[in-house]
Amino acid sequence: MPRPAGTMSARRAARRSLDRRFNALRGFAQQSTPPRGGWLRAIRQALGMSTSDLAERLGVNQTTVARIEANERSGRVQLDTLARAADALGCDIVYALIPREPLEMRVDNRAREVAVKLVSAVDHSMALEDQRVSASAAHDQLRDQIERLRDRPGLWRDE
Repeated sequence: MPRPAGTMSARRAARRSLDRRFNALRGFAQQSTPPRGGWLRAIRQALGMSTSDLAERLGVNQTTVARIEANERSGRVQLDTLARAADALGCDIVYALIPREPLEMRVDNRAREVAVKLVSAVDHSMALEDQRVSASAAHDQLRDQIERLRDRPGLWRDE
């Protein structure tokens, strides 16, 4: 059953709230490409800290620091290890997943994709029985189906 006009699902409210937060982060994400040697190495060197100095602060050996820096460069560093090394450098980790498109748009696009499949299947069956509905009625069915699917569990299942 459709919601009364003016009410918003908790999921939609959460998506909109997150989308507002992500808008502020999108520019940051585009500008935060790590330096060639990785953030740890760049900051360590800018501070004038040797790998043995950092190793001592972390309570590990120099080889481990080199491995951590290599893992960061290759994208294999573990987040907790990176956080410990950042702390030893007097830095904070900024961790976020930033969607490539707003969450509302992503859900609407997925709901439309699923709705088109459902409505097309029904339209095909009705056409075989020579009971096809008008274009405006088909458009209304599609819009209604999108609205029903938008916050329904299972939207992301591939069936």
